[in-house]
Amino acid sequence: MIVAIDGGNSKTDVVVLTTGGEVRSTVRGGGFRPVADGVETAVANLTDAVTRALEAAGLTAPWPVADHVSAYLANVDLPEEEEEFHRIITACNWGRSVRVGNDTFALLRAGVTDRWGVAVVCGAGINCAGVGPDGQVARFPSIGRVTGDWGGGHHLGEEALWHGVRAEDGRGPKTALAEAVAAHFGASSALEVGLGIHFGEISEERLGELAPVLLKVAAAGDEVAGRLVERQADEVSALATVVLRRLDLLASPVEVVLGGGVLAARDGLLMTAIQERFSRVAPQAKLIVVDAPPVLGAALLGLDDADAPPEAHERLLAFYARKPAIL
Repeated sequence: MIVAIDGGNSKTDVVVLTTGGEVRSTVRGGGFRPVADGVETAVANLTDAVTRALEAAGLTAPWPVADHVSAYLANVDLPEEEEEFHRIITACNWGRSVRVGNDTFALLRAGVTDRWGVAVVCGAGINCAGVGPDGQVARFPSIGRVTGDWGGGHHLGEEALWHGVRAEDGRGPKTALAEAVAAHFGASSALEVGLGIHFGEISEERLGELAPVLLKVAAAGDEVAGRLVERQADEVSALATVVLRRLDLLASPVEVVLGGGVLAARDGLLMTAIQERFSRVAPQAKLIVVDAPPVLGAALLGLDDADAPPEAHERLLAFYARKPAIL
């Protein structure tokens, strides 16, 4: 039996499956945010979800009741953080063996034909990782602006609000973002939204809600919003290009998986901009958008670790009816 875990910022998904690819239970729990909420709270959310999933699958104490735990977690961006949570999850005694990794690797596994390629995830934040055909790994620290990161839904939301406020008071160019940001929050102005965040009346985490608002404004021809979409495309391309170069795959046929809420939405303007960049820097790359739940990748990786036969993978994929879109 395998326990597959996708620990995301807003939710944790757990799947219990057999080594034959048969899903026995699926459970959703609270978000996994060890940095924002503390390790104790994050692990408590994880424990609650896994316990419920095991019980739903008919697996009860004494533990360990599973053969393997395949945990792929957001906010676990560095190898030393993976080692820390490997120790913590091993101590939980859910399974006889444990593998812990960053959730970008789960996205990669959910989208590639073989077990290698490059993945860019763009949800609340942004990250990229790649695995070469020889098993070599390339990745980024990806812990925020302090490690050079920009992009993702939260950053797009911040930029939309920033430009909206500056358009209203004259420090910046006119943009329809001002009115759109205000309307989204039912406010009279973008400034009112900013003050609402300052006084705690609006959660700063809700800025990510503005990403689709920005994309809609850009699609209508707004110049300021359009430049932000172009910058997001630049970041997606830059991340993947660096990883492809490190893996010596820049001039080779390779699958590049795009996922996370911002990219899985397949916004026409953003997708076109991304395609244009890849056509110049990595013309043989095949771009694949995956909107399947990330826990699928964690489960596939669990089957890989168990040396499960191909039909097990096929059975699992059929359960999730994976339909990646090739750009």
